[in-house]
Amino acid sequence: MSVVTRFAPSPTGYLHIGGARTALFNYLFARHHGGEYLVRIEDTDKERSTDEAVTAIQDGLQWLGLTGDSDPVFQSHQVERHKEIADQLVESGSAYRCYLSDDELTALRDKARAEGLPLRSPWRGETTFPKIPDAPFVVRLKMPETGETVIDDMVQGKVTVKHHQLDDLVLLRSDGTPTYMLAVVVDDHDMGITHILRGDDHLNNAFRQQKIYEALGWDVPKFGHIPLIHGPDGAKLSKRHGALGVDAYRDMGYLPEAMCNYLSRLGWSHGDDEIFSKDQAVAWFDGTAIGKAPSRFDFDKLAAINGQWMRNAEPALLATIIMQNYTDPRPLSAFAEMRLTALMPHLTERAKRLTDLQETIGYLMHDGVPKIDEATSAILDDAAKARLLDFAKDLEAAPSEIDAFKSFFQDWLAARSLKMKDMGLPLRAAVTGTKQSPSILDIIVTLGAPEVIKRIQEVCNS
Repeated sequence: MSVVTRFAPSPTGYLHIGGARTALFNYLFARHHGGEYLVRIEDTDKERSTDEAVTAIQDGLQWLGLTGDSDPVFQSHQVERHKEIADQLVESGSAYRCYLSDDELTALRDKARAEGLPLRSPWRGETTFPKIPDAPFVVRLKMPETGETVIDDMVQGKVTVKHHQLDDLVLLRSDGTPTYMLAVVVDDHDMGITHILRGDDHLNNAFRQQKIYEALGWDVPKFGHIPLIHGPDGAKLSKRHGALGVDAYRDMGYLPEAMCNYLSRLGWSHGDDEIFSKDQAVAWFDGTAIGKAPSRFDFDKLAAINGQWMRNAEPALLATIIMQNYTDPRPLSAFAEMRLTALMPHLTERAKRLTDLQETIGYLMHDGVPKIDEATSAILDDAAKARLLDFAKDLEAAPSEIDAFKSFFQDWLAARSLKMKDMGLPLRAAVTGTKQSPSILDIIVTLGAPEVIKRIQEVCNS
């Protein structure tokens, strides 16, 4: 059997972390088995669904590399098909029209709860209907009255529910629109879905949905219900934990490879492996080794993994991302991207997010004297300026290859009985405007002698 999975978000907000992990698990499972991974937008809730949310979800999936193997299916486009199946269930006797008024339904539900019984409408076995042709009704599924349903869940194992616990669920509302329970079953069947990996908050839905499949004589997909993601305090992950949309993590400087790496470890593992690619995860993710306990979102762990991915990434790729998101209004140097690429291995040595770099790379992005704060400016006293100007006179003849330049600089210091401490801080202040940066010698070689000379002269003569 060919494997077909799906990710089916509701477009009522951004793509959150839990949804991204669900999409990732379905993607990995389908790819591992050489199958298909599809996306369905469940937009039947017209009051809460928005075009902005659809765009945000699709952008998030695009960033993570989790778009479907074909164009997304929009559930709202399938409404007539949902109605057709509801009518089919009524005709077969598996469902019925229920004409209870709101007040009657409330009274019946209260009575059922008080007696600990499922809701069973008196219209369940009725064969005569109201004489008013357009009397409002809902369509309900006839749940079995005895016995039980067992789901052999990929994650939870065998889970059982007694039928006397299940209400006769609504399939069509009184306005003729399908409920989630009906729509999701019809869409999954029509899309050929074979395996459904989703949050364990849907486990109770699975029993009800299985009865719809059985009433229609359709094959039931294999379910796998994944424990939800919790915050560091063990409570369900929420905004108070800093839970944001996937787009926010992108804006905070996380790489998509790092996000997928980290999310795959939330509830699933492959031995002690921590840093691995999506292709490696595909090779390993066979649907086993998914834990039954909720995982905890650890921002420090995410940052550490992201830092590792930054150090492993191609410098030119990181430079391009930074250039695309750099917002300083000053004119950019024509050499900015080249400088970033050259120094990236040094810049990322301790960084954990791309945004960690953005406030410290102005000296690479712009030509001329960098911004120098008051504390850094204090380093540039008269003695320091004199040494800098002396250095600038000899810099034009210095070699441009880093090892040769380091030898030149050591010889220059020795000839003047100076130590690195005598020149390091003043050079760093004049050239970068900061007290901390990668090796100042690497920076000088990257910027080039003419630019460094210009900065030294402007700083010392101002």
